[in-house]
Formats: sequence, C-alpha cells, structure tokens
Amino acid sequence: MGNTLEKTKQTFENKSYQGKEVRLCSDGKYRWVYEMNMLKNPTIFFTVLKVMMISLGIVWLFGLVIGIGNMSLDYFLFWTKLTGIMIGIFFVLTIIGVLITAAVLGKYVVLFEMDEKEVTHIQMPRQVKKAEVIGLITALVGAMAKSPTTIGAGVLATAKTKSTSEFVNVRRVKARRRFNLIKVNQLLDKNQVYVADEDFDFVYNFIKSRCINAK
Repeated sequence: MGNTLEKTKQTFENKSYQGKEVRLCSDGKYRWVYEMNMLKNPTIFFTVLKVMMISLGIVWLFGLVIGIGNMSLDYFLFWTKLTGIMIGIFFVLTIIGVLITAAVLGKYVVLFEMDEKEVTHIQMPRQVKKAEVIGLITALVGAMAKSPTTIGAGVLATAKTKSTSEFVNVRRVKARRRFNLIKVNQLLDKNQVYVADEDFDFVYNFIKSRCINAK
C-alpha cells in the first residue's frame, strides 16, 4: 500500500507524466481523449434529471407563492399532486430522450486539456473518431512538432461545445471513480471531467491541488 502511495506521489510530482491516455504535449498542456458509451454510463442522464427536478421544484414553489393569498390545505395538496404528476411525466420523457440521444450519438467522444490554470472539456462532433483525436494529440506530444498551436487549433476547430473551469474559481472538486468522473464545479458553472482508471489519481490530484478555494 505504501509503495502504491509513493508511486502515485512521484507521478503526481513528475511534470512530464505520461500515462495510459494522458499525454503532456509540447505546448505545455496535458491532453487526453475519453470515449463514453452513453448507454453504459448514466452520468449524463443523472445530470439532465437533476436539472429537471430543480426546475420543477422552482415551479412548485412559484405556484405556492402565487396562491399564498388563498392558501388552504386543499390548494396545497392539489398543487403538490399536480407537481408530482409533472415530475412523473418529465421523468419518463427524460429517460426516453436520453435513450434516443444515446442511440443516435452512440459514443460520446470528449477531448480534455489541462494545465496549471484550468481544465477544458471539449465535446467532439459525432463524426470524429477517438483515434483521429489521439493522432492529433500524438503530434502535439513530440517537441519536434513544427507548429503545436496550429495543430491544437485544428482540434478545436472541430469541437462541438467547450466548457472551461479556471482552478482559482472552482469551489468544489468531487471524485466519482465508479463512473470515471471528476466534478469540477464553479459558482455558476459545473464541469465534468472524465478520465480512464489508470490516469484517474493523477488527474484528480492535479486538479484538487490547484483548486485552492475548493472544499
């Protein structure tokens, strides 16, 4: 156990860390690609469901505020029952929506970039394959790459969506190892960082140690 912890500490302190997926590129950024099967990993479903439940909770409170002048037990029970029905309907619609999306998109390919200041989650378009992105990362790894910034721009040019978390603004870092997920949450922005088992400790420790304002 002690040897394992010491090895983890050494790789964490090693600024030239090269893991199974994580690679230090010649522009000073760590990059890796994560390919997630949306039918096997429920984190996206839970995220959508959580947003939906919060929204319906706000609707329920709003309805109580509107009826506060004529508040009665009957009104409270009626509005609560109606909200419960809406929750049930939206729950079913969320499941159907996620299943359809998963069937259409198949695998969810994400490129991650990380340096001393921030980590960026970059969703790649459906037609881009994991092997193609890894090929671009490989070009960035070598110091002989003639123009790493140009290659990096080429990767970003195909990006679908992008979410960046600046470590100084992060308020909470939470590991969900079972789902290969690290939650990096700012006040008004929540980011999800996915990483393979073999590189999980390195990435988590790297992010956690730099989020000086996180709980």
